[in-house]
Amino acid sequence: MTIPLPPKTCTIDRLVTRPEDVTKMLAGEKTAQRRNGRYADIGETWELAGKTFCVDAVYAQPLGEITDDQAEAEGYASLDDYREAILAMHAGMPWIPQARVWVHEFRRLP
Repeated sequence: MTIPLPPKTCTIDRLVTRPEDVTKMLAGEKTAQRRNGRYADIGETWELAGKTFCVDAVYAQPLGEITDDQAEAEGYASLDDYREAILAMHAGMPWIPQARVWVHEFRRLP
């Protein structure tokens, strides 16, 4: 049984917007994006720099449960690097392990 997802809070075209993240996606170094809201449905596709990507999974996850492997899927060398980058992007935001984020896992289509 699949659990229904809540309504999206934003559109998929806003899921990955930072140029450095787009570069990582095009190089195959980024296959996930965490956001405070849900930006996509499973199976939804979108285009970046002329390439098409498909969302394979969408689920909520507490920040404290992110693993090194998941941080690597975000395009970072480790969880520590990911945490530092997130905190640098959101000045004054604390890292709260219980805070839940929406994970969007995707792949580039041929």
